[in-house]
Amino acid sequence: MDNVLLAFLLTLLSGLATGIGGLITLFTKRSNNRFLSISMGFSAGVMIYVSMIELFPEANALLGGMYGEKTGSLYTVLSFFAGMFLIALIDKFIPEDENPHEMASCPLPAVQNGKTQNLKRTGVMTAVAIAIHNFPEGIAAFVSATQSLRVALPIIIAIAIHNIPEGISVAMPIYCSGGSRKKALGYSFLAGLSEPLGALIGYLILLPFMNDAVFGILYGLVAGIMVFISFDELLPGAEVYGEHHLAIYGLVGGMAIMALSLWLFI
Repeated sequence: MDNVLLAFLLTLLSGLATGIGGLITLFTKRSNNRFLSISMGFSAGVMIYVSMIELFPEANALLGGMYGEKTGSLYTVLSFFAGMFLIALIDKFIPEDENPHEMASCPLPAVQNGKTQNLKRTGVMTAVAIAIHNFPEGIAAFVSATQSLRVALPIIIAIAIHNIPEGISVAMPIYCSGGSRKKALGYSFLAGLSEPLGALIGYLILLPFMNDAVFGILYGLVAGIMVFISFDELLPGAEVYGEHHLAIYGLVGGMAIMALSLWLFI
């Protein structure tokens, strides 16, 4: 029971690290389009790097170990594109004038009188995407912590570090759309709460049934969702609210910071 409580606590702390990213909204101007552009590119870089360098290979390794290299690779690819299909299907049923992924058609300047509904929707949609992403992370962190704290700590710390820029990507659009700092910060915290929720579900329901195949499919799905969101929403949005090169600088910076954080905890 002590191990279970500690695992819940560590998972909760790593999830709430999104709020640290949200705190950045306390130190920026609402109309700072350049910072918004860079932060959205940064978030896309984090998501793409984590998906392709961490989640996809991990899914492939887990499913390959269960079903053999060729079949496992096929299941990984199917899971990856199933994640993309899932988020694309959600887009399909959102009316175009309410769809945050149609943001690239907005005229410049994007922020006028502190009110841009598209930005708010982008922040909320990103929060949903991050919550989906954090849910299986919470399961993975919790299960690993109950098995071996020595193995789990680097995983949990790495998750907490990369949750910080995710919090930025949620809070900045909501704040720049005219929302209060308090609201932006609240959404960034809420996005991270799916991590301890994943831990709770893992404890109550999934723990007896979890195996490498389930983890592999979850990681493949999440990788597909994150890559789709990055290319369909975050990068186009970064270009709309700034300049092409600012979006790319943010993208590269997000990848570099994520690469460093993951390297530190190998």
